[in-house]
Amino acid sequence: MSTVRASHILLMYQGSMRSTASRSLTEAVTLIGELKAQLDSGTEFAELARQHSDCPSGKKGGDLGSFGRGQMVKAFEDTAFALPVDGVSGVIETPFGYHIIARTG
Repeated sequence: MSTVRASHILLMYQGSMRSTASRSLTEAVTLIGELKAQLDSGTEFAELARQHSDCPSGKKGGDLGSFGRGQMVKAFEDTAFALPVDGVSGVIETPFGYHIIARTG
C-alpha cells in the first residue's frame, strides 16, 4: 500500500517538539493513558480528539487525511501503516509528544 488515511490524538508537553502545551511530561503520560482507556471502553475517537488533541487536526476529529511513507516521523508512520483499517493504536511517543492513532483508510 502506498498511502494510509489516519486520525490521531496528540498530547504535547513542555519541551516536546513545537510544543505550545503547559502540561508536564508526567501529566501528558497520565492523560494519554486515560484517553486510551476511554477509547477502549467505547468513547468516540473523533470526540476525544476534538476535546483533547493539541494538533490543529483535532478540530476535524483528528483527521490527518491520507499520507504516504516518508511524510510522518518514523514511529508514527510505522504504527499507522501497521494498523488494520478501523484499528486504533496503543500510545506511541514521538518527538512531538504522545499519540493515539486510528487508521481510517
